Amino acid sequence: MGCSFSGLNALYDAVNGGGDVWINENRFRIVRQLGEGGFAYVFLVKEVISDPSNPGVSKKFKDSSHISDDGTYAMKKVLIQNSEQLELVKEEIRVSSLFTHPNLLPLLDHAIIAVKAGPDQSWKHEAYLLFPVHLDGTLLDNATAMKAKKEFFSTSDVLQIFRQLCAGLKHMHSFDPPYAHNDVKPGNVLLTHSKEQPPLAVLMDFGSTRPARKQIRSRQEALQLQEWAAEHVSAPFRAPELWDCPSQCDIDERTDIWSLGCTLYAIMYGVSPFEYALGESGGSLQLAIVNAQIKWPAGPKSPYPEALHQFVTWMLQPQGTVRPRIDDIIIHVDKLISKFSH
Repeated sequence: MGCSFSGLNALYDAVNGGGDVWINENRFRIVRQLGEGGFAYVFLVKEVISDPSNPGVSKKFKDSSHISDDGTYAMKKVLIQNSEQLELVKEEIRVSSLFTHPNLLPLLDHAIIAVKAGPDQSWKHEAYLLFPVHLDGTLLDNATAMKAKKEFFSTSDVLQIFRQLCAGLKHMHSFDPPYAHNDVKPGNVLLTHSKEQPPLAVLMDFGSTRPARKQIRSRQEALQLQEWAAEHVSAPFRAPELWDCPSQCDIDERTDIWSLGCTLYAIMYGVSPFEYALGESGGSLQLAIVNAQIKWPAGPKSPYPEALHQFVTWMLQPQGTVRPRIDDIIIHVDKLISKFSH
């Protein structure tokens, strides 16, 4: 009951325009599309269980808290065009499977199948990745909606959301050797709101995650890293050393700390602290970032204490070697939480 089985079913449903997808031996009905980007689509799906005695997909879960009460999940479908993309998806699956932490999105199940678009077409692949569903959307969605209404998260919520991202990253940075997420940004943070508590924040998308420590020893290696970063790390959240990498340097997981600092700013103000450079004529995002030219919102009074601004500035040190590590960040955020949470 492996990939060939699900492959036949996916083909059968594609031909018949059906809304069902098989991931290994479990069947899911597509409810609606939640999002798309590049070669990937994300759907809300509901498990179809024909035999009540069969626990379905949940028997595979490492953690029973991931079982959905109503059988709904998020499913990412990736259209794979070539062997390079196939390797990238396999790597994403491998890396995602390493992590178990409440603030990192778990991969619950997956299947890669071969599909033929037509009788004379060559075989291509499709990947189906199953995750828990978070219907309140990303931090980016939330921040954009709040900005339009001129609303802000409370200082306490800002710190609690941020603290959860730190916890997830600490898990990744604690591996030996450590992993860097490489694409920490509001669009990769899922929020779930609850009445009595601060929002739950979960970091997702491990497509750019790699072992964090790299020794750069030549101009060619430096350029290769810059080229890789240009493709995999979102520009407004990309650390200076990934824009302009010296020929002799050691890169480590503190590239994530830079992105984390940008993300804290974005939890407060809805955008990266360097986004302004994109809108200025003659402005350069790269220049703003490598010089750490943070632009704070104009106005008589900030909705946040100065201590939060100083915290952001501390993380956004252009020299990676003097930037704080995740443990330092957690000590500091906990002090701020005890000071500003009521």
